Amino acid sequence: MWLGLALIILLVFLSIYGAFIGAERAKSFINRLPLVIYWSAFLLLLIVGLAVFRRLVRVPGLLLIHLGCVFILAGAMWSSEAGHKLQKKLLGIDKIPAGQMTIYEGYSDNRVILEDRDQVFLFSIKLEFQANLGKGIISEELRQEFEKNGFPLSQHVIISVEEPGSTWLIINELKEYLVRKKKLCLNIYNPMKELPFNIELKDFQIEYYKPAYLYVQTRDGQGWKIPVEIGAEFPLGPELGTVKTLRTFENFKITIEDGSRKIIDDPQPGFNPALEVQFKYPDGQATTKYVFERFPGHSHSEDRFLLSYRRVISDYVSRLKIIENEKVVAQKDIEVNHPLHFGGYHFYQHSYDAEAGQYTVLMVVSNTGLGVVYAGYWMLCIGVLWHLWIRHIVARIKSKNK
Repeated sequence: MWLGLALIILLVFLSIYGAFIGAERAKSFINRLPLVIYWSAFLLLLIVGLAVFRRLVRVPGLLLIHLGCVFILAGAMWSSEAGHKLQKKLLGIDKIPAGQMTIYEGYSDNRVILEDRDQVFLFSIKLEFQANLGKGIISEELRQEFEKNGFPLSQHVIISVEEPGSTWLIINELKEYLVRKKKLCLNIYNPMKELPFNIELKDFQIEYYKPAYLYVQTRDGQGWKIPVEIGAEFPLGPELGTVKTLRTFENFKITIEDGSRKIIDDPQPGFNPALEVQFKYPDGQATTKYVFERFPGHSHSEDRFLLSYRRVISDYVSRLKIIENEKVVAQKDIEVNHPLHFGGYHFYQHSYDAEAGQYTVLMVVSNTGLGVVYAGYWMLCIGVLWHLWIRHIVARIKSKNK
């Protein structure tokens, strides 16, 4: 009993500490060996409690609460990185615990960059290769080492320095190798794994809150925030005139047709949002300006105004297709908090190409153990409701009937 109480008190302190150190540090902390021993002991104690304290089995509410805790803890341990390694060793199930995918619009891919890039160890090489890696040189001896271990390098190899003096990334066409310095050698890892199916990015869209705004500022600091409405004319004062939005562009391009310049909104892949605005001055003159979202405040020295075009992103949506055996087996538009579920994985919208809007970044998470955790929470909630409220209501109804 005292052991159980001590473990529960320790759990409270661990939960409070984990809440204040951030998600990444908390994840690393709770997966350390002493904590793994703690979780295992806690789970074992919960299971033993069912056998020792018979009242837990006889009272439905207490049984559901107890089993709920067992399911939650067991599911969480099974879904951890250590749990995935155990599944591979015992059951031959080789799933990716977590990682990221970058997919370009119109293309498909199945390569996942692992969250734990040291997960897949390949082989070791001598420390003497460190100097050449730091200079971006692939020596013939290093090529021989890779080939000897079954990973030949092509002639077109790029070396990226991840951490000077300790970590390098060798990019070999469609494959990558992580090189990390240890005490006596350099370890080579495969930072990527492949899914048994491909994911195609059919289309990527960024959605914005309306309205967008045009910011106009004079050289002496006077400014206006103007809603973007095609054709609407906004007064800037009797000495400055008016400004009107003529056109909006999602992909502003300048083309040459028959020797003359033409400005278009190019439907081809690209991302260059812009406005065409017209200033009318009190003397009757008018000028047309182009304002680019990606270059706020851009102006020439002779311009009267500093102009910026700003939109606030409300959502970004990736239209995905799952391709298995050259057939489309599933498709879904995913956005933040609305993932795609397929093949034992959840695919979350994680990031995107902020510069050109041509690729999406997906967070890939294995759903191993998730069903067990959800079942545990349901049992825990139903058990609490039954034990604290429902059983008393049922007892009153029965007593009234008698």
